Parts: sequence; C-alpha cells; structure tokens
Amino acid sequence: MNTKYFDLINQTYYFPQEEFTLNKDHLQFHNIDLMKLVEQYGTPLKFTYLPQISNNINKAKSWFRKSMEKNKYEAKYYYCYCTKSSHFEYIMNEAFKNNIHIETSSAFDINIVENLLENGKINKSTYVICNGFKRDEYVSNIARLVNTGHKNTIPIIDNFEELDLLQAQIKGKFKIGIRIAAEEEPKFEFYTSRLGIGYKNIVPFYKKEIKENKKLELKMLHFFINTGINDNAYYWNELVKCIKVYVALKKECPTLDGLNIGGGFPIKNSLTFEYDYQYMIDEIINQIKIACDEAEVAVPNIFTEFGSFTVGESGGAIYQILYQKQQNDREKWNMIDSSFITTLPDTWAINKRFIMLAVNRWNDTYERVLLGGLTCDSDDYYNSEQNMNAIYLPKYNKEKPLYIGFFNTGAYQETIGGYGGLHHCLIPQPKHILIDRDENGILATEVYSEQQTSDDVLKILGYKK
Repeated sequence: MNTKYFDLINQTYYFPQEEFTLNKDHLQFHNIDLMKLVEQYGTPLKFTYLPQISNNINKAKSWFRKSMEKNKYEAKYYYCYCTKSSHFEYIMNEAFKNNIHIETSSAFDINIVENLLENGKINKSTYVICNGFKRDEYVSNIARLVNTGHKNTIPIIDNFEELDLLQAQIKGKFKIGIRIAAEEEPKFEFYTSRLGIGYKNIVPFYKKEIKENKKLELKMLHFFINTGINDNAYYWNELVKCIKVYVALKKECPTLDGLNIGGGFPIKNSLTFEYDYQYMIDEIINQIKIACDEAEVAVPNIFTEFGSFTVGESGGAIYQILYQKQQNDREKWNMIDSSFITTLPDTWAINKRFIMLAVNRWNDTYERVLLGGLTCDSDDYYNSEQNMNAIYLPKYNKEKPLYIGFFNTGAYQETIGGYGGLHHCLIPQPKHILIDRDENGILATEVYSEQQTSDDVLKILGYKK
C-alpha cells in the first residue's frame, strides 16, 4: 500500500519540482540539504536564499523584453523593487546587482536610498519612485534627495495637498507622477482605494494645478490593483480604464511618458500553483499598445514595483515538532518550537498559506494533524494547506525527531512580526541565516542574527539598562 509520506506527496502533486527535490528521505530546496542546515544551526530557523532574488528579477525583465519585442513596443521597461516587502540591506545588495530601480513608501525609505547611493549600490540614474501618503518628514526627505541632485526622484502625488507641500521645499523644477485611486472588487468593504486620486479628477487636476506650472514636470501615471495582476474581468476592466486616463492625460501633457502598473505578481504558495507570467505581460503590453495606437499617442515606458515577487520565494522557516497532543478522538496537535503569530504573522492575520512540507522522514507513514504554536493564544495555529482542508505529516514519534519547513516566506514576515523587538508571549525571534552561492555554484551560509536572548528582551522592557 502507498502509505508513506512520499507516496502522499507524489500522488497529490507533480513531484519533484524545480525547487523541491529529495535526497533519500530528506527534502532539498534549490539543492540545499535542509537537514544539514538543521544539524548545523538548529531550530527554529529562518533563512534567506539570496540567488532566488536575482533569479526572479531577471525572469521578469526577460518576460517584458520578449513581450515588447513581440508587440513591437517602442519604449523601455523599468523594474523597481518595492522596499516595504523587505528593507534589509542583504536584500537590497542582492537586488541591486541587477540594474533595477526603487520604490519607496515612507520617510525612512529615503534614508535607505541615501545609504545605497553613498555605498554605490545605486546611482544618479536610478529612478526613485516615492509612493504613499506623505507626512512632513517624508516630504522633507524627498526634497533633500531632489535638492542634492537626484533628478530621477519622482514623488507620486497621492492627494491634492501634496503638490503644495513638495513645491514649498524643492528648489527648481522637479518631476512628479500621479496615482490613480483604483476601484476595488465588489467583495471589498469599500469601493475605492484610499490611495491616489479618482479617475475622473486626474485630467482636471493636471489642467488646474500642473499644466501651466513651470516648476513641475509630469512624467508618470501610477496604477495599482490591491488584489494583484490576475487574469480576470475585474483586472482587465481596471487596466483599460487606467489606459484611457493615460491617453487622455498624454494628449494634454507632452512630458508624460511613463505608466506605472505597480506590483501584484503572485508567488508560488502551493505545489499546485500555476500562473502564466508571460501571457499576462503579453496581454498588458498588447492592451496598452492597441489603445495608444488607436489614439495616436506614443506608448509609455512601463514601470513595475514588484515586492513579494522579488523576495518572497527566497525565504523559508524550519521548525521542529516538539510534542503531539491528542485533544479528542479526532484531533492531533503537533506543537512547533516557535510561534506562527510571531514568525509567520500573515498565517494568523490574513490566513495566508505558504508551501509547507516535511523536511525529513519522507519514507515514514503519515497522519492528519493540526499545527500549533507556543503562545497561549488560541489563534496561534496553522490548520490547512492552500489546496486541501488538512495537513498531513509523517507520524509523530518521540524517538524520531520531525522537522517541517515553510517556504516562500521572504516578503513582509520579518517587518510585520517586529524584527528585533518584542513578540507575543515573549517567544524569542529565531536565528536567521543567509545562503548564497559563488560563481562556481558552491554553497555558503552565514548567521545574520542569532536567536533572541532573555537579555535582549529584558533590555527592551526596561529591566536591564
């Protein structure tokens, strides 16, 4: 009978896959032996596989290049990294090896940009797209960046007041963009995004506040759908509306030459994940070109702001099953040596599902379980996979330690979880390692941060000076 964990995975999914393979009964991720990591560093363990960041960036650049060639699209493509997905220096250092640009969300982002400039990671030709609601410090930091000569800084106007605030502090002429307030899907509890300016107000706003203003140069129209870039009627309808606004605005504004379609590429969250990136890009480019050709206006340069797509698939977490609790005649709780609320907060906050697989014991029989975290909070659990209503793992055996991995967790989890700070029930932050390969493909690992200690926590709480 097919009763092994391997049999379950093999008959449920196409396995092995590009990034997931087996070495005997141990799982490998991008040919990294995860059990060797466990043996060397212990658990709980967070890791970042740096080469995957460059891999995804270059995939996207290739897809856009092919699509523009196919559609005879005579403009440029600019890949921007959305910093809020992960602000860490090791992420930036890897991402900016690939001749890309940057999108910011708040004031401190500009301090990071200045550090990257100072250290030669980006340069004066790098576009800095400044999104978000701009409070005083953010406006001042943007102004400082422009006033010190970074002319490719483009603040995206989010509301009518920001234009005056920026003009008061920026010396001379500067570039701007305008963000469209997208209309959300009917399932949302609101109809229109809080970000940006309404479709119908864009052209009148330009005519009234920008057209005759010698200090301003409108370069970009910005568009982003909260639910991401998906092949459904809602996305295509919103894209067409955005393109119509671009065409109408371009006829009024000769300097406008950029269309920013935001982020929103999905990442792999299940072994059944399917998404035709090339098809979606082909369709987007084709729709823009058709509309511009019909209106007899030049096609715009395309900007994207991929965050999760850039870093998400580089991250992972490994836990040990500490103990199994049989709570009734049907439910078995496998307790991990950390907390979902603190280390994978999106599983708790928005019911997000990541790829979850056993790291070892693939040749053992399996059982249905629930996964529980260490906090004394009833919500600290993970109970199903994206494509099924249950979790199956090799049977718990106190004499045979079991390790599990969560994969493609590289976006948002550290910042939402409060990296380096206090965590629910004072569960310590796990050890975090960085994994890289040299030009010969030789693997190298290093500890980025050790597991949080009681001294670290007590100092934050004021018990230690």
